[in-house]
Amino acid sequence: MTDRYGAAGVRLDVADEAKRRIGALVATTRTSLALGKIGAFGGMVRVPAGFQKPVMVLSTDGVGTKVLVAAKAGIHHTVGEDLVNHCVNDILVHGATPVAFLDYIAAGVLDASVAAALVEGIARGCRSHSMTLAGGETAQLPDLYAAGHYDLAGTIVGVVDEDKALHGDHVAAGDVLIGYASNGLHTNGYTLARRIVFDELGLGVEDPFPETSETVAQVLLAVHRSYAAAVMPVLDRVHALAHITGGGIAGNLVRVLPDTCEALVESGGWEWPPLFRVLMRAGKVSLSEMRDVFNLGIGMIAITARGDVEPVIAGAARVGIPAWVIGEIRPGSTGVHFSQR
Repeated sequence: MTDRYGAAGVRLDVADEAKRRIGALVATTRTSLALGKIGAFGGMVRVPAGFQKPVMVLSTDGVGTKVLVAAKAGIHHTVGEDLVNHCVNDILVHGATPVAFLDYIAAGVLDASVAAALVEGIARGCRSHSMTLAGGETAQLPDLYAAGHYDLAGTIVGVVDEDKALHGDHVAAGDVLIGYASNGLHTNGYTLARRIVFDELGLGVEDPFPETSETVAQVLLAVHRSYAAAVMPVLDRVHALAHITGGGIAGNLVRVLPDTCEALVESGGWEWPPLFRVLMRAGKVSLSEMRDVFNLGIGMIAITARGDVEPVIAGAARVGIPAWVIGEIRPGSTGVHFSQR
């Protein structure tokens, strides 16, 4: 008989091979908190010991159109790590320790090798944070995605003591803004960046990226940096954290400010990496739009008391992440302002 499902574009044999490969990768992330069988309908993890009033912190996100760069370059083993690190940073903002992760991969035509490469990156990101990859979903949707295209998303579960959770309510006038260096675009702004790089500059993935010693693929696929190792050891010195993603510095920093404070960001407090200078110049993008779309070299901002600046910056230096004082908190209505360049 005719394989009607296969003729419609869904290959069950490919799905089975993908599940086999993925299962082996998932096994490498199992921690002492993991329960149940790999491949079960739900993933189970214990709440870690040592929390007095544990609160679960959850976040869901995706990699966005960065996956189109991965597909163009044929490099699929990094965007999974992007996904994990992005989600880790989102719950780190609240002081949470990552415990478990779930992934979702959807493709038009499932390629077992591509799916395995994606989960290879996810598993690597989970292992680096001692976090269990508790489960996920791989979907074949030929009527929704074109051949060669896929989407990637994930959900993270973390835990924090209720009394130690960060909400921004300890931020006060006189506090200092510390910016942590990003590792490129991270996972936002790719719709505009791709148009500038591939359409307006006419570059290919193997071409040199202007003002750098790397290729276009290397620059655009640089892995979204995790700040957990830099921040967790100094959390008791931090009043608030802002993960700089879509919306830029202003759009994310404002989310952790109390009603009585405003942030002043020193425009000359750090040097933009070449990537952002190239995008601004080649794309004729205004300064205000650059600030709205891109992280401009700052992936995370910590707000600390002035007396805690040195140990917080030293904590970042210990794990090889540059950090700088980039502004301050002042009395005023909630908002983020930039000094003149």
